[in-house]
Amino acid sequence: MKVGDRARVTRSFSSADLKDFLGLADTEIVPAGVPEPLIGALFSYLLGVELPGFGTNYLKQEMQFERAAPIGQPLTATVEITRLRPEKHLVDLATTCIDAAGSVICRGRALVLAKDVGA
Repeated sequence: MKVGDRARVTRSFSSADLKDFLGLADTEIVPAGVPEPLIGALFSYLLGVELPGFGTNYLKQEMQFERAAPIGQPLTATVEITRLRPEKHLVDLATTCIDAAGSVICRGRALVLAKDVGA
């Protein structure tokens, strides 16, 4: 791992996905866009599976939403390493989610505890 490394994933959320999510949330309020926890889950997937990957412990996540995410359109979530602290096994990452037109849906940062943190 090094500063500047990044990983991304693209996914669309359908009306059926929202219905399933709302069933778990035990609510009948239908959101106008993709619920924010589903976007947060994209970052969680990237951190736990792609970068840093297996064995990562999620310590902190901050997200600032700039607009609603459109239902049924591709969303691309990206994480990028901004700082490594090998002595503490910590990795700081910038997080961004954009829609198909490249408009920012949300941006933020994450802090994770990871194995094999290089200098």
